This record gives sequence, structure tokens and C-alpha cells, in this order.
Amino acid sequence: MTVLDPVRSTPRATAAKRAGQASGLGLALAAVATVVWSGSFVASRALHESVPPIQAAFWRWLIAIAAVAPFAIRETWRQRALIRSHLGYLTVASLLGITVYNTLVNQAGTSTSAGNMGMIMAASPVLMAVHERLTGGRLGARRTIGLLVAVAGVLLLVSKGSLTLDLAPGDLWMVAAALSFASYSVLLRRRPAELGSLTFLLSTFVLGALMLAPAYGVSLAVQGGFEARAATVGPLLYVGVLSSAVAFFAWNNAISLIGAARAGVVYYLQPVCVALLSYPLLGEAMGPAQLVCMALILGGVVLGSRR
Repeated sequence: MTVLDPVRSTPRATAAKRAGQASGLGLALAAVATVVWSGSFVASRALHESVPPIQAAFWRWLIAIAAVAPFAIRETWRQRALIRSHLGYLTVASLLGITVYNTLVNQAGTSTSAGNMGMIMAASPVLMAVHERLTGGRLGARRTIGLLVAVAGVLLLVSKGSLTLDLAPGDLWMVAAALSFASYSVLLRRRPAELGSLTFLLSTFVLGALMLAPAYGVSLAVQGGFEARAATVGPLLYVGVLSSAVAFFAWNNAISLIGAARAGVVYYLQPVCVALLSYPLLGEAMGPAQLVCMALILGGVVLGSRR
């Protein structure tokens, strides 16, 4: 006679198992987006002398549209009525996450280091967590402690161990970018459930590029174009295909699975990844103090990403 395991056979146990799988997938997707986006700060910094910021942003989204369209065009066409009914929401999401955020990142890259860009962007998870708490969500003691430990590591990293911050103009542009990205991430929780992931992605990319088009035209008239060569096309392909198509798809789905606050804790890995990439690729310094701060950030991420 076979005896069923009462724990494994209950609906509650099945639901818990599925929740655990969804949580693991959400954390993995958030990590993929974070690592890929880390490279985009290095790419933006590499382009700062050769491609005007608005032109870099505009071409990024044209490339992203070309990368996503073959996979999303059929679904998007089927859901065109849904797009029209949710056009206001899609426009705001596109403005925050596509038009404004990435243009500010490119502008920041003209006057601050890639390392600073990544570290300042780590302010976004704090804003995500605060919003989630204000709207009735529970962060829990473990996640709150992890968040505080990671924040301490980021602050020490940005300030170089000092109690004062010496911010360049690019750092201030990155503060504005962090606010825009946090608002976009929080807004993702309100994405209409009936709107497919690929439809949302392609729609926001197209709307974001359309809103950038007038500024792109002004930039061309005032600053002129840029030379298409390996040093410019390579970084643009990276930010267009990987940092846009791949990373935004991963991040949007991570938010749907685990929420903005929990995904935001994983986002603290970004300054660590940026520092590790900018050292060999851009020659930006990294010493013992940075390594200690990175250890704090990683410890906070591990602690805060657990339930």
C-alpha cells in the first residue's frame, strides 16, 4: 500500500514550491539585467567623446527595436487594441524608462567615471523599497538589514571613506537618472496583466524613440553626426541589443515575479560589476577600500535577497 506524503501532496505545499521557483527565477532575471546594465555604463563612458548623448540614446533604441521586433511584432499587432487602451500608461513608462533615464545616463558619462555612475545608480533600490513600504508592502527585518548594509557599502564607496561627497556635474545627472529608473521600476508593478511582455517591450521602445526624435534632430543640427566606426558601433550594438532588448526584458519580468523592492536589492550588485569592468576596460582605479566596500554590498545583497 502506497502512503502519500501529506506535506508534498497538499495544495499549500505545491503553491509554496511554485512560489519558491518563481522567486528563484525572478532573482536570476534581476541579476542578469544588473550585470548587463553594468556594462552599459562602461559603454556610455567609452562613447562620451565620440557620440553626443542624445544621439547615442536615439540609436540605442533604434537598434533595440530592430533586435526585439522579429520576436514581438506578431504579438504586438494582435494586442494593438490593448495598446491603444493603455496608451497613457505606456507613454509614462516609456518617458521614464526609455527617453529620460538612458539619455541622462549618456549625459552623465560625459563628465563622471563609469564607477561613479554605477555607484550612484545604487540609490534606485532605496527609492523602490520606500515606495513599496508606503504602498502597504512589508520589507521584513532581514531584507531591511540587508538593504542598510548594502547602502553603507555604496556610501563608503562613493565617498571614498570620507563624510563628504565631491560631486561632479555628471554625478548630479546620475542622481536624476536614478530617480527616473526607480519611478519606472515601481510603475512596472502596475503593468496591465493582459499586456504581453514582448508587446510591452516593443511598445515602450518605439514610444521612447519617438519622444527622443525631436531632440535627436536638434542635436544633429547643432552638433553634427558621428563617425560610424568600430569604436562607436560596437558600444552602440552592446547597449542596443544587450542592455536594452535583453536586460529590459529580464528586469521587467523580474519585477513581475518578485517585486521592485526585492529586485532592487539585487541591483546593488551593479556598482561592484561596474567597478570590476571599468578597471580593465577603462583603467579606472580600484584599491583595497573599494574591495572592502564591495564586500559590504555583496553581503547586503545576499542577506536582503532572501525571504
